[in-house]
Amino acid sequence: MKAAIVLIVSLASASSSVSDRSALPFLPEACEVSLALSAAPEWLREDAGVYVLGRDGFRLERESSNKFTCIVNRDHPRVLKPTCFDAEGTTTIIPKIVHFGNRLAQGEPVDAVAADVSQRFDSGQFISPRRPGVAYMLSRYNRPVNWQTGELGFFPPHVMFYAPDLTNEDIGHDMSRHDPARPLPMIAYGGPQGYMLMISDDGTPRSRVDLDTSCPDWIWDEGD
Repeated sequence: MKAAIVLIVSLASASSSVSDRSALPFLPEACEVSLALSAAPEWLREDAGVYVLGRDGFRLERESSNKFTCIVNRDHPRVLKPTCFDAEGTTTIIPKIVHFGNRLAQGEPVDAVAADVSQRFDSGQFISPRRPGVAYMLSRYNRPVNWQTGELGFFPPHVMFYAPDLTNEDIGHDMSRHDPARPLPMIAYGGPQGYMLMISDDGTPRSRVDLDTSCPDWIWDEGD
């Protein structure tokens, strides 16, 4: 859990300073679908929409029939962030994720894509969530980069609630006093599409039966 707390701090102040040491990994389609759906509670998976990433960018593999949509967010070539959004996030946040992933798939550098996304928020093309809502990240295969060490890690299952432009100071959370035994709400990805995050981890270990058999070994690797 200590490693997870370092990643929590990193999420609160993430930047694209980590060098792009590898190209964007494209997963087998069945693997990408299973990874995306692993973000959602089991009872939402069957009817949730699913995006998959290919060399031409993201495409909608399956339409949603329950207003939830799952996608493996790629905001850096080396990360995997399975997330399942409600209807509001599907409308307001997924377009930004799709755009970011599409540009990375074309080989553009992270800093350039992030700057472009910021401009699109300024112009109103991308918008903040317009009401409270939820994004599930219950997968045990959230693979963010630790921005302090540059290594790929695991981040515990959690649930995020839309909190545009809210800060940890606003909610009285002091990351230096974070107690992993008593996780409290914290802010991640501060800004127009920021979230209030709550850890939701029952300690179930990762297992290869969780995902499709086509998934590559590195998804389970503890090290980079």
